[in-house]
Amino acid sequence: MHVVDKLSEKLSLTRAEVLMVSTLLAFLVLGGVLRQMHAVELESDARQRAESAVFSDAEADSLLKLALLEEGRVEEAVRESMALEKDAGGFVKTARRSAKKPFTGTVPFRSATFEELQQIPGVGPVMARRLIDFREKHGGSVDSYEKLLEVKGIGTKKLEILKKHLILEQ
Repeated sequence: MHVVDKLSEKLSLTRAEVLMVSTLLAFLVLGGVLRQMHAVELESDARQRAESAVFSDAEADSLLKLALLEEGRVEEAVRESMALEKDAGGFVKTARRSAKKPFTGTVPFRSATFEELQQIPGVGPVMARRLIDFREKHGGSVDSYEKLLEVKGIGTKKLEILKKHLILEQ
């Protein structure tokens, strides 16, 4: 304990005070090291979870897409995707979706089907279901476009798009 005695003499502290300060500093350094090790573990776990989530989302999206297709078109869609994979050497081309022409027509709201509503830009399966539920709740017809603002997910921007593509019949 020769070092402790020299240190206590230079700092004008008792031997017990020097030991206490040394112990506290040792715990502080140990806590910092443990915290850093834990942060590294959390980062690697988060990275692994993110990578696995990306793959599971892609699988779920493809399964949902197949489920939404009509029975007669499922085989055609599978053949088409297999042909695209062969053309791309095992990789599916992402430009296929952008080749789809934007919908420019109009749809009567009173008789619009689930698929017809999905053709409208900004309307996916969830929004189409909400619109159909809203229509059924109001007896099959809506008097004004402003009533569509009651549907969850429709704001002023989406309402402008719907005004271009939906026809409200009385």
